[in-house]
Amino acid sequence: MRYKIVPVTPLEQNCTVLWCEVTRQAAVLDPGGDVERILAALAAERLNLALILITHGHFDHAGAAAELARRFPAPIAGPQEADRFWIDGIPEQGRAFGLAGESFTPDRWLHDGDTVTFGEITLEVLHCPGHTPGHVVFYHRPGALLLVGDVLFQGAIGRTDFPQGNHADLIASIRQKLFPLGDDIHFIPGHGPMSTLGDERQWNPFVGDGR
Repeated sequence: MRYKIVPVTPLEQNCTVLWCEVTRQAAVLDPGGDVERILAALAAERLNLALILITHGHFDHAGAAAELARRFPAPIAGPQEADRFWIDGIPEQGRAFGLAGESFTPDRWLHDGDTVTFGEITLEVLHCPGHTPGHVVFYHRPGALLLVGDVLFQGAIGRTDFPQGNHADLIASIRQKLFPLGDDIHFIPGHGPMSTLGDERQWNPFVGDGR
């Protein structure tokens, strides 16, 4: 599997284009906005969009999913259904930042232990609540790669002061579901640079072993 990070929206959210080199089928994860930029990334690699993946319902991660699905079209998978109220509120969220965004109903709500596929690629689904109640993470086991949305960042963790956020749940998601996958796992966060679980276990001031 190959991937390309495409920052979108003024919040510089890490939309990620993932693709199967054999079939050229692609998935776009967290299309928060700037659809033309996402389409340009797909065209540059001559990819066919097969799937849209959503980690959670905040507008900067999901605000352009409906438009992207119309343009191709492609099914939308994720997040877990507890984030339905966030997805329903995308237009209002966007207006608060002066940005457009559409609500939608995913073609498939996801649950812990599910898998999603495009081309010859399979991603495992982990339900990791805390930042939002329905947040999910996608894991490509063969590539030792996680797509964690706003659960974990380099040197930080997701905010939990939003409606139905829960700090204890977030810490448990990181320590009980992510860290056991192994120190060598690289992850793409929803914002900012990539890191490894090992580095965050050692150095992250919010969730590292030194706390």
